[in-house]
Amino acid sequence: MTLIYSAFWGDSVTAAEQLVSKEKSNLNYLVADYLAEVTMGLLARRKASLSRNLKGASKGGYISEFITLVIARLLPDIHKHNIKVITNAGGLDPVSCKLAIETLAADLKIPITVAAITGDDILPRFNDLCKSQSLKPFSPVPGSSPDTLPKGDKEVLSLNAYLGAIPIARALDSGAQIVVTGRVVDSALVVGPLIHEFKWMATDYDKLASASLAGHIIECGAQATGGNYTDWEESAFSLNGGYANIGYPIVECHPSGEFFVTKPSETGGVVNVKSVTEQMLYEVLDPAIYILPDVILDLTRVKIEQVDEARVRVSGARGKIPTELLKVSGIYVDGYKMTGEIVVCGIDAWKKSVVIANAILSRTRLLFAKFGMKDFRATNIEPLGAEHTYGPHARTKHTREVVLRITVHHDDPQALKIFAMELAPAATSMAPGVTGGGSGRPHPSPNLVHFSSLISKSLVTPAFTITNVSEDIPFTGPMSNRTYGDVEKSDGDKQAHTEGEYTLKMPLIKIAHGRSGDKGDTCNIGKEETFLVCGCEFKYEDNVGSAFIEKSGIIARHPKYYGFLKRMLTEEAVRTYMSHVCNGIVKRYVVPGCYALNFVFTKSLGGGGLSSLRVDRQGKTFAQMLLSYEVEVPNGLISRL
Repeated sequence: MTLIYSAFWGDSVTAAEQLVSKEKSNLNYLVADYLAEVTMGLLARRKASLSRNLKGASKGGYISEFITLVIARLLPDIHKHNIKVITNAGGLDPVSCKLAIETLAADLKIPITVAAITGDDILPRFNDLCKSQSLKPFSPVPGSSPDTLPKGDKEVLSLNAYLGAIPIARALDSGAQIVVTGRVVDSALVVGPLIHEFKWMATDYDKLASASLAGHIIECGAQATGGNYTDWEESAFSLNGGYANIGYPIVECHPSGEFFVTKPSETGGVVNVKSVTEQMLYEVLDPAIYILPDVILDLTRVKIEQVDEARVRVSGARGKIPTELLKVSGIYVDGYKMTGEIVVCGIDAWKKSVVIANAILSRTRLLFAKFGMKDFRATNIEPLGAEHTYGPHARTKHTREVVLRITVHHDDPQALKIFAMELAPAATSMAPGVTGGGSGRPHPSPNLVHFSSLISKSLVTPAFTITNVSEDIPFTGPMSNRTYGDVEKSDGDKQAHTEGEYTLKMPLIKIAHGRSGDKGDTCNIGKEETFLVCGCEFKYEDNVGSAFIEKSGIIARHPKYYGFLKRMLTEEAVRTYMSHVCNGIVKRYVVPGCYALNFVFTKSLGGGGLSSLRVDRQGKTFAQMLLSYEVEVPNGLISRL
């Protein structure tokens, strides 16, 4: 049994305790995923800041909350019940995280064996790798532009290759009870324990694919158990406390590769075909070629079946020989950004807020000219509360209250401080109904940009350290020369005949559900395996060279709707409807096993989770927008709704 309690750095601190307290008698592995591109950027910024303040190398590159809020409280139970813990909380410094756990365990007089997985950090080799052209730009979506490496004097804060599951398995083989990694693919945290437990070979591709899918489904914590779920009321008002006591996911895995998804008893939330299918499609580009270090996962024929009230069976994942390349995730600093918010109330609040925002920017630009400063590199105005994110599909601009959000980008932090000073005077020198945002005067922060590239596995050597012994685990075994962006047409993409005349218009959500989110975030591509972006309304200007991917999975509520969805939701139709947020292309992939369509949007996030000036930096709202799309439903389907 494998349990996951954390989806990201900042997830609920109650999750680990819930799982250990309720499942400790039969719990084998407790897994925690803390990292994403955004997280790596925040860790890099914190580590760099500490290093400057301490005038030397710092140890601030790992998730300290893992030590203080999980290990410090749960180590007695973890040791008593022989629960193994696997986490990427090591971030940029897994060895220091390992030492911190060992120090705490010694203070508690609890014997514990901790291993650290290293080898992902290739920042010291950045210049040499660039000179030798060993870092290769790539394009994850046919027709999109490849990423570019940072140029000029940009400060690169981190550079990490995505490692796989084999080093984790080897550490467990060597007796580790806690394994701390740096940047590995999220699913490896589950695949590693299963390789160790079932003694799978590196060539057991279907089993590795199934394990990868299990890891992928639970890597985002409660998103598999009713969080971020289209039919949200089912989860919010579920028995045992709903959201307030939402259960975190459990996967029960078998040597054959088959697995079940469930949650602890007497917890809120839901585990059903819909919730698990939404999570399966989350952050996946081409469902036929989900590229991971240990296997290429094909999930187009996956079946998800309800077997009990909060329990589903997942089967049908297929695996293919892995690529000889690894994705590399990097973070660099590109100027500074700032967000200011004020509340605007009264009749015509939307109109007033737009006028006020442009006036504040104009006043600031006049001061820039007076002081000999350059103009903003980018600005973005968002009147939140007037359906701003829906663009031309907004149904009201007559709201009497909005939060005016203005985000700006500049090379000089002093220029941003001038902008901050010009926010407050709007209350006395502009339209009536302006009041403070409640958070005080904003402060500039470094604008972190994510970039992605590829590197040969031969140039990266994973290793694990246990007690005081280290062992290299070089990549071995068969590898293909397949690259990101290769196209493989999924089966079952035939245009279905739809009976009857179009008679009733209704929002897509009546016959479909779905979920969206970025596939990581990077400057010109980017998560687990790829990503991209776009411009925003008003005066936003794209960061030079940035392109980010967002994807939305749309799933038929009944198999009989699937042919209709394929007919109606063409790439052109979706691109037209979402044109206010998508400046690139839309690519559609079919997933016939679960009656779904996967849409990938390029140039759609304004720079992604770290550098975007938008309020929705990761495309979390895209599926909700698309589910508002009105479709003409034929007579033959209406009776089935």
